[in-house]
This record gives sequence, C-alpha cells and structure tokens, in this order.
Amino acid sequence: MPTAILTQSNLRVHLVSERLEVHGPDPMFGEDTLLRQIPLHDLERLIMGEDVHLSTPALAELLRRRIPIQIFSWQGQFLGSFLPHPQPHGLSRLRQYQRVLDPAFTLSIARRTIAAKLYNQRRVLQRLLANRQTPDKPAPEPIATLVPRTIDELDTLFTPIRTAQNLEELRGFEGLATAKYYQAWATFLPPEFPFERRSTRPPLNPVNACISFAATLLYHEATAACHAHGLDPALGTLHAPDDGRWSLALDLIEPFRPVLVEALALDLFTHKILSSEHFESRDGGCFLNTEGRKKFFIQYERRM
Repeated sequence: MPTAILTQSNLRVHLVSERLEVHGPDPMFGEDTLLRQIPLHDLERLIMGEDVHLSTPALAELLRRRIPIQIFSWQGQFLGSFLPHPQPHGLSRLRQYQRVLDPAFTLSIARRTIAAKLYNQRRVLQRLLANRQTPDKPAPEPIATLVPRTIDELDTLFTPIRTAQNLEELRGFEGLATAKYYQAWATFLPPEFPFERRSTRPPLNPVNACISFAATLLYHEATAACHAHGLDPALGTLHAPDDGRWSLALDLIEPFRPVLVEALALDLFTHKILSSEHFESRDGGCFLNTEGRKKFFIQYERRM
C-alpha cells in the first residue's frame, strides 16, 4: 500500500508528466533542490503537512487517479482530506440506511466485529509470548504467568460475545476483553515506557500518544475507504450513529487495532525507534514531535 509522506517544511510539489516532483531545502546544505520524484503509478495515498505547497495540476491528477490526500497540522493534528469525486451510490446508500435500522442486523455485524478483534488480540499476545520464550528458556515474569492466563481468559469470551443479546451487553464484553488484553500487552513494553491505562484527548504518556496517532491515521483511512465504496461512514453498528464522528469507520478499524495500532506502538519502543526526545508536552497531554512523527510514519507505512 505505497504512501508518500511529506512532512518537511516548505516543500513544493509539482506534476511533471506522470510523476510528482518534490522541491525544497536540502536537509544538509539548505539549498533549494529537487528532493524526490514520485511515480504516480506507484502511489496509493498522500499524507502531507500543512506547510507543504501542492500545485493545482498535481492535486487534480491525484484526484483523477483516485488517490486520497490527508493533511496534518505541524502539531500532528488531522485537518482534513481531499477525496476523489464519489461515484453515485444511491441504491447502496438506501439499503445501508434500511439495514442499520434493523436491530438484529446491527447486532449481528457488531458481534462479528468484536469477535474478529478478540481473535487478533489473542494472536498478538500468542506471537509476543512465542518470541519471548524458547523450550530451554522460559519467558521472564510477569510475562510467563500473566500472558498465558490472559490468552486463556480471552478464549472464554468468544461464546458470550457471539451470543450477546444486545449492544450494551456486547460492549461490556468488549471492554472486559480489551482491559485484560492491555494489561498483558503492557508487560512487553520497556520499563522506561510504562502503560497503566488507555488515555485519550489528550494522551498522557508516550505509549498512549503512539496508540492515538496510529488510530487516527487508521480511522481516516477507513473513512476514505467507506466513501470510495459508496458507504456512509457515519452509520455504524457497534458505534451508534452520532453527530461529530464517522461511526462506521470506528467499527471497521476495531479488528485492526491489535495488529496495526498496538503492535506498531510496541515495535516503536521495544526496538528503540522512538525515545523520550521524540515527544513533547502540550495542551495537557503528551504528543509526538516533528522528528517523532517522521520516524512514526516510516514504521506505520512498513506495517501497513
């Protein structure tokens, strides 16, 4: 899923034939130069900072090729997207509106969504545990005891999730599974980056900052995918439709959180790709700084 990620300040992007040419200050010498050529046939999406200058011909060609564009502020806040012109999907939208008003249908889809998330949570923990132990060398504590017990406990939740009688009951089982999962998952983090609980708006520590940023990227990719396929991203099943959010996009990213969001965050810290110098405190929370986001984007694209 090739992505061009342009975060350096004062870049200028022009269309030349069937490629994008990126001009800007040379990072080493400061002279204005051609930094990169990006063939459009290799590109699936573009992520850029607010101070990147994209020419109108380049923008038009990206939209013509149905390549979505996401724009972030210099602080890492998502500002908005340019999406290709949607195809008319009147009948599909009408059927979607009808189905989400059917409680049996929404419950069925929500059950399957959470069952898929639970399956991936178990697989992530199983793989992490397998990588930390060998037949001759058991995993260290508390991994050796907490993680196997959590895997067994998560396994017992498949039946109640698949047979939940309403959304409130289902959300309760999902919350229980996620709390147990996070407790076990956190044991794999380095001691200098503890994770006690999930915190959002704002994230309160580096681990939460990475989880939130990855989830934001995934959320907006799911939103763009819904638009591209003629679905209304506001009409969710697990997340009830509400003003101010794309509920269906929130639904769709749930199964991918363990294998994309949390697994990526763990890699960033255990492999020492990110350190404390890649974060900043502002607005009452902890956020990736400019250099941290650059490193993050590279690893995000590799995992995608």
